[in-house]
Amino acid sequence: MTESLFKRINNIIGWGIFCIALLTYSLTVEPTASYWDSGEYIATSAKLQIGHPPGAPLYQMMGAVFSLFASSPEKIALAVNFLSVVSSAFVILFLFWSITLLLRKIYDINERKSSINIFLSAIIGSLAYTFSDSFWYNAVESEVYALAMFFLAATFWLGLRWEKDFDTERGDKWLLLISFMIGLSFGVHFMAILTIPTIGMIYFFKTYKKITIKNFLLANIVSVSILLFIFKLLLPSALGIFGQLEVFFVNSIGLPFNSGTIIAGILVVLFFYKSINYSIKKGNVNLNTLILCTLFIFVGFSSWMMIPIRSNANTVINENAPSDARTLLAYYKLEQYPKTYLFYGPMFSDIYAPQDESQPYVDGKPKYEKDYNTNKYIIVNNWEDSEVNSNSNHRGLIPRLWSSEHAANYMDFTSPLDFEILDEYRNQETIIERVNSFRIREQEGELTGEDYNDFFRTLGPYLDISKPSLFDNINFLFTYQVNYMYWRYFMWNFVGKQNDIQGDYSNIYGNWLSGVNFIDEIRLGNQSNLDDDQKNNKARNTYFFLPFILGIIGLLYSYNRDLKTFWTLLLLFLFTGLALKFYLNERPFEPRERDYALVGSFYVFSIWIGFGMSSILKLFSELKNKYLNFGLFFLCLIS
Repeated sequence: MTESLFKRINNIIGWGIFCIALLTYSLTVEPTASYWDSGEYIATSAKLQIGHPPGAPLYQMMGAVFSLFASSPEKIALAVNFLSVVSSAFVILFLFWSITLLLRKIYDINERKSSINIFLSAIIGSLAYTFSDSFWYNAVESEVYALAMFFLAATFWLGLRWEKDFDTERGDKWLLLISFMIGLSFGVHFMAILTIPTIGMIYFFKTYKKITIKNFLLANIVSVSILLFIFKLLLPSALGIFGQLEVFFVNSIGLPFNSGTIIAGILVVLFFYKSINYSIKKGNVNLNTLILCTLFIFVGFSSWMMIPIRSNANTVINENAPSDARTLLAYYKLEQYPKTYLFYGPMFSDIYAPQDESQPYVDGKPKYEKDYNTNKYIIVNNWEDSEVNSNSNHRGLIPRLWSSEHAANYMDFTSPLDFEILDEYRNQETIIERVNSFRIREQEGELTGEDYNDFFRTLGPYLDISKPSLFDNINFLFTYQVNYMYWRYFMWNFVGKQNDIQGDYSNIYGNWLSGVNFIDEIRLGNQSNLDDDQKNNKARNTYFFLPFILGIIGLLYSYNRDLKTFWTLLLLFLFTGLALKFYLNERPFEPRERDYALVGSFYVFSIWIGFGMSSILKLFSELKNKYLNFGLFFLCLIS
């Protein structure tokens, strides 16, 4: 098959898969607002208002365009919901094209049999994701995750196209488009930037012919560092500079409000103008490309200008009122939410402890507001020593057990905290009696986490209560955050789902279900005596492990045939799945199921499903029986 014919068929089938997804999601789209944040997104999109931090200005602007197609006010919700429908259909299109690009590395498209293998495998992989539980749910409601997946899928596909055209004269145009897409994604959700390490490794494998352990590890570190630089330093620092210059020029120079922001914008434009000219004069192509990539990130990020503009319009919904550069930075950095610690920080046991002896208080964040009488920014809060510091004795490594509001559940999941009476209270009979009584109940095994929590809150000042151990934190990380809050969702999509009732760690709500009785009964008990509500729950689906097995076969096939492709996919799978779980540091129990944020990793597994189909077709093609091959394809399609 020639290159032009392959490309034509690839486009035709891709758009055909797009139409299948579009029709599926259009027929099942929410007619109005669904639960949780959807109502807020619909309202803030239709009227370009300010929602909760960190905001989604590009999503809202695109939603506003879709709302224009509503035939009446009652249809605005449906119209905005269609933004997710269309975005999700494009995700499936890019998934199909990504699978064909990846399989082209393994097969020679000049062989007709290989080309058919590629197309059939890509169809299976893309349709598996089309009908996956979590992605389908995102595709039919007004939430940012469908559009965020569009940016992730498109950015990954652009990375593969950049790799394909890397040695061509204008190959770097794909890199500039990737940078622009990453900047745009900040106006929706940060999910797309998780492709950066993968794209970095694609570049590494393309440019380095000799791979050593040293340069491989260094490439991974650099790729992750670029992600952290953009997310944690580049854009927050830019907003910070805008805020500092705004306060300086207004308070110190005496210029009108917003003058500092305008001056900062002019300085940014001048910086890029001078830098680009300098790189051209020096003939430094790499420097020129780096500057242009940074510029395109900022151009994409400029959708955030909508937030202060609309906030100054005093919209009905104006959460946090981010009307200037300083408040916009606080809005971006989620300063209204409790601070979380990933590697070292306070544990939940801090609520039972006295204040830290060496530093009982720490400074908060100064809050600036406009004073129209003095035409200056003034600090309106007492930010110095305004926050109680955590007790240094209750800080530790990998603080998974951190939320004081979930202390009881933490102790149910791990183990109760050790405690003893403080020396100065060892002679007080009342304290001793209450502790001894509690010890008796403890030995009898009748205490729950809530009982421990009540006891510690009541007698905390009289007790020396230990913090959770590192083992407890690691144990919780794997048993709850990884197993229950990731692998359970993963199995929903590729093995089966018990029901749509939120899981509470029991065996009757929200578990994964395979349909293989002896496996399900080991985990969930006898499945033959369920009541009608359990049996007939519309969310009850069983796939008998078939998609899961196909994906595992594909993972192993990818590993054996192309180790470089395997690593780039694995990196994206980990960053959009397990690494995300580590970053979110979830508590028991969350207000709702959190599978919607993990669809990026399910996307990668669907690529492996395509690889699995390819390996099976390759195996059976050696039997030279075309009817058997097509029968196998339709069997996989049905499964």
